[in-house]
Amino acid sequence: MPVSLVSPPPERSLSIAQARRELIEGEAPRPRGGACIDSWIARSWQRCIEAGRRPQQRVSFDPVSQADRSDIAERNRALVLVARPIIERLSRAIADTRYFAILTDAQGIVVDVGQLPDGTDAASRYARDIGRIGVDLSERAIGTSAIGTALAEQESVWLHGGEHFFDDTHVYSCAGAPLFGPQGDCIGMLDLTGVQVAERPELRHMATLSARCIENMLVMREPCELLLHLAWPGSPRSESSDGLLCIDAAGGVSGANAAARQMLHQPLAHHAHALHFSDLFAVPLHMMADAARRGDAVLEVPLWSGLRVQVRPQHGGRGGESAASAVPAIDARPRLRDVETALIRKAVADERGNVAEAARALGISRATVYRKLWRGRPAGAPD
Repeated sequence: MPVSLVSPPPERSLSIAQARRELIEGEAPRPRGGACIDSWIARSWQRCIEAGRRPQQRVSFDPVSQADRSDIAERNRALVLVARPIIERLSRAIADTRYFAILTDAQGIVVDVGQLPDGTDAASRYARDIGRIGVDLSERAIGTSAIGTALAEQESVWLHGGEHFFDDTHVYSCAGAPLFGPQGDCIGMLDLTGVQVAERPELRHMATLSARCIENMLVMREPCELLLHLAWPGSPRSESSDGLLCIDAAGGVSGANAAARQMLHQPLAHHAHALHFSDLFAVPLHMMADAARRGDAVLEVPLWSGLRVQVRPQHGGRGGESAASAVPAIDARPRLRDVETALIRKAVADERGNVAEAARALGISRATVYRKLWRGRPAGAPD
């Protein structure tokens, strides 16, 4: 059965109204402190005010031109293709709440929509106003909403009723989560919206998890030679929590999901300084290619940070050449020199970067450690 409309707790409604009087209308704060409102909502309201907007202005939900719609559809074809099955599953999960899913590009233009609520009542008409491909739902067009705010703040958000800037949008409740591409740039957002419905702040969590799922699917579709699945030792492995790292034919990092970026704490290839496999991992690249050929092999690999990570390598999404082609044929079997270098790197990582202790454990001099590590590392690798 559909959920009936439930008003928010009186104290929440009063808090939102007080915040609007203070931050939008300029009323002096109460003696016991200013109104309680999330900081990112206050920042969005302020941007609307600075743009010369007033809450009483009408919102028209205009679509972009047909030419622009065609261009936007072409640029976001891969995103829509990956996101559609996830949006369909979301639509089934939230159908009885009268919320629905919206996918936008990085500018807040709608590129796909889930199943809209049935009906001819006012709520259904409000849903159809925003649930159209090509409609501009950016902050510049409709003021504060989960869509514009998630894109501006680049974090997940929840808004209800009067937390929207314009009076015309107070009928909406919405959760939103930004979407990041394999190179780490914001490429759009996923929104779950209801019209004149009960508050469902838990949808913020659902939107966030669904957004991460879309991002992971995009990374797995990224052309690469090796796709590395990363997890901390001892942590349960799952498709939703694993880090994903794309390695190209030259050993460069060509893409990653949010989990991998957080685990490795490193910029990606679209930054000024391209990141190489050997900048992160204290083992030769061909070991990963060999493990990928073996199938389900999971390696525990030292990082240059001194941490260890579990890696399950697999052939990447590139057609034709296999991932092993990233390594010359002479490297199909580990060379003594590479194995020696890998053992030294492992010893240094085991001693948390203490070269003297690593040299003592190996029974060689510090000078030998430095010489062999320098020999085995590419130009530009971190010290």
